[in-house]
Amino acid sequence: MNYKIIKDEKILKDFIAWLPDLTEKEKFYCCLFARSKYLKDENGVNRLPHIKTDKAQLKRFVSDKERLFQKIKQLEIEQGWYFQKEHVIPQECLALYITVNPRDMYKASINTLVKLATSVRDQNVLMNPHQEALSEIQKTKSRTVYVDFDVDSKNEGMISAVLKTLKEHFEEYKILETRGGYHILVEPSKAKTNKNWHTELSSFSDQAGDIMIPVPGCVQGEFVPHFINL
Repeated sequence: MNYKIIKDEKILKDFIAWLPDLTEKEKFYCCLFARSKYLKDENGVNRLPHIKTDKAQLKRFVSDKERLFQKIKQLEIEQGWYFQKEHVIPQECLALYITVNPRDMYKASINTLVKLATSVRDQNVLMNPHQEALSEIQKTKSRTVYVDFDVDSKNEGMISAVLKTLKEHFEEYKILETRGGYHILVEPSKAKTNKNWHTELSSFSDQAGDIMIPVPGCVQGEFVPHFINL
């Protein structure tokens, strides 16, 4: 039996089609995590205490739109072959994330060269060039297509207030329902006014800006993230 990363092919393919088109120097960055908070028992005790962080990286990669589905499908290896400190990672703690704003591969290459040169100068023999390159890609945004507001709540009063603020400033927006809340995605260029929409929406969110989102149609614990209409 294999790990299941893609939970709903149609939702995933629709999401990929929705993603912004890329230039030659751009890619999307993805990361498969093991999330310890999905493994807590009824008393709040983590069933896998060796996972010390909430998000332990298992696999990360970059892709264009055309090969994104294929690369996600390749994550579905035989169960028992994702590890953290020699412990097998169970299916129910997996979560796949993506940057919806493209990453600039050219700028990331320059930043990687600087980082590698510094490591050589400092005789850092533990440096991993592959991981350094991926970290620079993750950090190097090419352009802002979407600003993301992570609302870590499903409280009806909270969501009503968020929607009221959204509709004051935007005709169009996307709402991604996740396991514990919502990601609100807006295009700054389509704001109806130049008023403080960022500040107002940030007051409802735990994080805001160029942040990663769970991939719609893919695994997020035992939940399948998906866009909703509100």
